[in-house]
Amino acid sequence: MIQKILNSLKSRTPKRILVTGGGTGVFSVLSGLKGYDGIELTAIVTMSDDGGSTGILREEFGILPPGDIRRALLALSYSDNRTLSALLSYRFKEGTGLRGHNFGNLMLAALERITGSFTGAIREAGKILAVKGNILPVTLTKTRLMAELEDGTIVKGETNIDIPSHDGRLRIERVWLEPQAKLNPEVRQAVLNADVVVIGPGDLYTSIMPNLLVRGFKEALRVSRAKKVYVSNIMTKFGETNNFRAADFIKVISGVLGAGTLDYVLVNEVRPRPARLKKYAEEHAMFVEYDDLPKQPTIILGDFVRSKGFLRHDPEKVARAILSLL
Repeated sequence: MIQKILNSLKSRTPKRILVTGGGTGVFSVLSGLKGYDGIELTAIVTMSDDGGSTGILREEFGILPPGDIRRALLALSYSDNRTLSALLSYRFKEGTGLRGHNFGNLMLAALERITGSFTGAIREAGKILAVKGNILPVTLTKTRLMAELEDGTIVKGETNIDIPSHDGRLRIERVWLEPQAKLNPEVRQAVLNADVVVIGPGDLYTSIMPNLLVRGFKEALRVSRAKKVYVSNIMTKFGETNNFRAADFIKVISGVLGAGTLDYVLVNEVRPRPARLKKYAEEHAMFVEYDDLPKQPTIILGDFVRSKGFLRHDPEKVARAILSLL
């Protein structure tokens, strides 16, 4: 049914779908959508990551964080060279200088030096990987994510929020970027031109909010005629969204964007088997319940979870739900 809809659109201008966020969430949505004809994909990638290999490269080379860009490149790559994909994901396990570094991150750092800009590095990497679609950093400002906890503690850096060394039971009161980041002009134009904007899925405060907090981003969303879709989380995240229900995720996103900005929310209603939930319970993560949902925006309930493996969104199921909105 979905492909029939898209086939009818082939003779027209391709439908523009923009996906924004960071981490594995964007990878999942992009990889699910890229298999369909009649659409043009754009990934808007967060620039606040400061952990692991990415953090070291930010510190030593002064470049923007390459980690989430690398994931988006792999998601939109049409290369059938599995070795090349494995190479981009390879992480060195030995060596004084290389240990812990991801090869794809190092390649982007080298391309940044060769081309003279981070955007140039992304374009050249896209050529190497036969990428179809656009990958844009949300900002070109070198910024850092900050958070204030309910006891007044200030946590500096995305990694320290994501993997808390503080008491992870403390609620996050607010997050912000320091220094304040300015929206990449290419991103603003992409948002205004989009037919559908997909927000998430991903960790609420460390993958999604860093994009929404960039000055000019939510303003562009508000005036864009695109249908705005938020993909709610399947599981809570210890240190970020303890005890959150789907309604809580929606409340936070709507609170930042403004009432009436979101049009749809995809909410998973299928509870995984107890055996799959057991590992997550050990990490203080819980299934996101979906009772007391708001009347607005429009809620789309469905089975969006992968049938096996990690409890993440199934790329194909999410893609079909998004494409049905066309």
